[in-house]
Amino acid sequence: MYELQVEEMSCGHCVGAVTAAVRALDPQAQVDVDLAAKTVKVATAVELARVRGAIEEAGFPVAGAR
Repeated sequence: MYELQVEEMSCGHCVGAVTAAVRALDPQAQVDVDLAAKTVKVATAVELARVRGAIEEAGFPVAGAR
């Protein structure tokens, strides 16, 4: 499981866009967005770099990931 810090999320639309970006890579991915904490937890077999890239391509810079 990866945890990414995504500071620019502010609303339900952001949550949907981030979730859709990850699921475009892996439709079976489990995505848990905590809007208040600005974190996204992703359970997937896809490499972290690809997940991070998909979120950033959706317009949400990733401040940190582990």
